[in-house]
Amino acid sequence: MFWLAMGLGAGVTTAILVSRWARRQAERMAPPNLARQAGAAVRDVGSLLAEAIGEFRSVMAEKEAEVRASLEG
Repeated sequence: MFWLAMGLGAGVTTAILVSRWARRQAERMAPPNLARQAGAAVRDVGSLLAEAIGEFRSVMAEKEAEVRASLEG
C-alpha cells in the first residue's frame, strides 16, 4: 500500500507540474503576448538606432570642425 500511495502521489505531482508548465507556455505564445514582445523589440531597435544616429552626428560635427580649422589655419 505504501508504494502504491507513493507512486500515485508522484504521478499526480508530475501531472500537475506538467500541466502548469504547458499552460504557461501556451500563454507565452498567445498572440497578444507575442505582439507585445515584438513591439518591445522594435522599440529597443529604434532607440539603439536613434542613439547611433546621434553619436554619428556628433562625431561628424567634430571632424567637420577639425577639417575647417585645418583649412583656415
